[in-house]
Amino acid sequence: MERISETDLILNEDGSLYHLNLHPDDISDLVILVGDPDRVARVSKFFDHIEIKKGKREFITHTGRIGNKRLTVISTGISTDNIDIVLNELDTLVNIDLKTRLPHSNLRSIDIIRIGTSGALQPEIPIDSLLISSAALGMDSLMHFYEYSITLKDQQLLSEFRSSIPGGYNLDPYLASASNKLLNQFNYMAPLGLTLTAPGFYSPQGRQVRAKSSMPQLLSILSAFKSSGGEKITNLEMETAGIYGLAQCLGHHALSFNVILANRSTNKFSANPAKVMDGFIQSILTGLSAK
Repeated sequence: MERISETDLILNEDGSLYHLNLHPDDISDLVILVGDPDRVARVSKFFDHIEIKKGKREFITHTGRIGNKRLTVISTGISTDNIDIVLNELDTLVNIDLKTRLPHSNLRSIDIIRIGTSGALQPEIPIDSLLISSAALGMDSLMHFYEYSITLKDQQLLSEFRSSIPGGYNLDPYLASASNKLLNQFNYMAPLGLTLTAPGFYSPQGRQVRAKSSMPQLLSILSAFKSSGGEKITNLEMETAGIYGLAQCLGHHALSFNVILANRSTNKFSANPAKVMDGFIQSILTGLSAK
């Protein structure tokens, strides 16, 4: 591979990555992603020791240990455009020599765990519960810019989902799946679901405030979808499909934990979202640090 140019890989004056403001030694092989910058401290408060605190823009990083387990938590901000930055820069930290601008001869794979909030689509999914995304349908365009492959089973599911969307809605969804390795390690912690990753919070998730939606039946269509294999869309959020797709492209393992704070079918919202989130953060960290 040719040397990566200064405009393809931008570094800060201190040699750190342009957006994350990190050097390779600043991160562990287990990286937890959260959307909200304030949630980084809510994760790292459960660490036994914090060795690194860095930040730039919405990207806050804490690295520390629980027992002998080294962990990193990074805030991504909202949506898959930020995921594009974070996943590519994480891979750069572990697989590119920042001085020579060449890939290492031996590429490394890291584990990437998302802990995020989400809204359920199906009425039987309770608020204040936890769900793991086995796969995610992306309604954004991120993975149309990258080469990646999906299984025949996933191709069938994606084809059926595309067929359920009215032609006038002008959508081109993609599908990306969780790491089988991480699913096998952590599927005991919560039920699995099929997640939909939306490119926005309001109309792209079927919300109506004042701006008029061009897809007024979108939420009903998503809720009603059922594949020939019986799969339904369980929840909505804004990052998982991009994380799964780019992790696969780059050879990393990814798993998304969704804390269900709302149910869009029953129109109910958590009475104590901060307490619920803290409880699940602690239980997920316990599971991660035990492996």
